[in-house]
Amino acid sequence: MRLAYLQLATAMALVGANVAVAKLLAEVLPIPLIACLRCALACLVLWPLARAMEGRVRVAPAALRNLAWQAVFGTALYNAGLLAGLRHTSALEAGLVLATLPAVVALGSALWLRERLAPRLWAAVALASCGMAGLTLARVGGGAGGSALGNALVFGGLCGEAVYVLLAKRLAGQVPVVTASLWMQAFSALVLLPFALPGVGAVVALAEPALAGLLVFHSLTASVLCLLLWYAGLRRVKAGLAGVFTAFLPASAAVVAVFVLGERFSVLHAVGFALMLGSLLLATWPGRRGDAG
Repeated sequence: MRLAYLQLATAMALVGANVAVAKLLAEVLPIPLIACLRCALACLVLWPLARAMEGRVRVAPAALRNLAWQAVFGTALYNAGLLAGLRHTSALEAGLVLATLPAVVALGSALWLRERLAPRLWAAVALASCGMAGLTLARVGGGAGGSALGNALVFGGLCGEAVYVLLAKRLAGQVPVVTASLWMQAFSALVLLPFALPGVGAVVALAEPALAGLLVFHSLTASVLCLLLWYAGLRRVKAGLAGVFTAFLPASAAVVAVFVLGERFSVLHAVGFALMLGSLLLATWPGRRGDAG
């Protein structure tokens, strides 16, 4: 069981660390190019993995359509929003914004899928809203360290990820995990390619080994390793308990932002972190039997 906990924690810690990595990449390369290359690199690894672990990678037409929409929202829109936002805001604040994902998914489930939410999930939505409002007001008031526009762009990307999660609910159990990921990354690369082509000349910057290494790390950890670790952990841990480990996302994003990027951790960030963490734990902590979400 400890191994499963370690796998879940590592998966989320890598997702959080990738916020800082994405910020470094976005300062040098065009955003569509980063996202397209990330998807293409992931496909190169996911193809043999899917063949070895799950056999045939053919998918029914209806499932393919669902995966295509998941790619548009969960990969293309999410990465575009995150990378564009990181050009304006700090990795620290972007990590805090990303911590609202469980609350946004819960709200989307209520509004779109008409699921009944337990009171604690409504409380999670309220806490997340307070945290976002606090960050926004501070930015409008000229607070240092981040950007209201950047935070809004990251939140827009996060909404795309929330739509992806809701679409994934319709496909649960129909397509093996690695195969589904392969198709999503392939669809995403195709969607992003027309936007990436105008900036293709920037690939010369990847002649710098450090930058090329960051891109490979970003692609293979965020799109491959995190996925494998997360689902390996889920084999031994219930989904409700596994959700608690998403707390490692904002925590690792904050640690990397402060100690690697040198960003300042202020009282505002401490309050925001407390609100977002409270929201995240309320939304993901295993509830009583019968609780929705």
